[in-house]
Amino acid sequence: MICQHDGAQGEKFLSYLIGIDDTDNLESRGTGYRARMLGLALQETGLGRLRSVTRHQLLVHPDIRYTSHNSSACLAFDGRAGIGDIEAFCVSFLKRESAEGSDAGLCVLLQERVDPSVRLFGLRAKQEVLDQAEAYECAGRSGVLLSGLTGDGGGVIGALAAVGLYLTGDDGRFLWLPGLRELLGTATAIDLRELARIEVVQSVDGASLPPETLVELGDWVRPVLRGGRSVLFVEPGGGDGDRWRVAARDFIKQRSE
Repeated sequence: MICQHDGAQGEKFLSYLIGIDDTDNLESRGTGYRARMLGLALQETGLGRLRSVTRHQLLVHPDIRYTSHNSSACLAFDGRAGIGDIEAFCVSFLKRESAEGSDAGLCVLLQERVDPSVRLFGLRAKQEVLDQAEAYECAGRSGVLLSGLTGDGGGVIGALAAVGLYLTGDDGRFLWLPGLRELLGTATAIDLRELARIEVVQSVDGASLPPETLVELGDWVRPVLRGGRSVLFVEPGGGDGDRWRVAARDFIKQRSE
């Protein structure tokens, strides 16, 4: 993956990944919501630009404490600032905004310095019951900034796992892309790339569709992460066969969890 980008007038951006987990309680908005708010707040301060927010499903097991679904979130962020400034902003935001009773965890890393063990940790978190000691050991070995911020800090496991799963390029679904939540009505595949950085429009049986394909968007547009790209699954929309619609929510959840 490319980890350094040129902005306007040759400005350099470094690619950071920020994982968060367990920032909520049963009455509050979920971790995905706070991940979006954190990313937009980072962007609004001028520290860089938010590329995406993805949701990653972890193991559901009686020995694992979680609020509702045991999912965590990863922010892909192109930063102007150094990693210390990025981490400090995230720490301040999550300490202030995490729900009462949460066990918030934060993970921050520079994407170009990723150790393969971080990906492995993410994959293990979908299959195994892990503990904080394993998360900190992996982070220390990999040069990752990892910290528990509220409660017992148990969210460090999911925070590190979210980053690892994002790095596989084949896990989770997008909660935020530029313009994604403003999509309405119908759009062609090429419009979706321009409006919301959806890179591939693909039928539920695996066929990539032409750029002029017209898609009825509905009220829940959630591309999935596949092959390192944002992929929107669609299904036939009836009528004369020229129209398609975003695939059913259950199908997208099944493909992204």
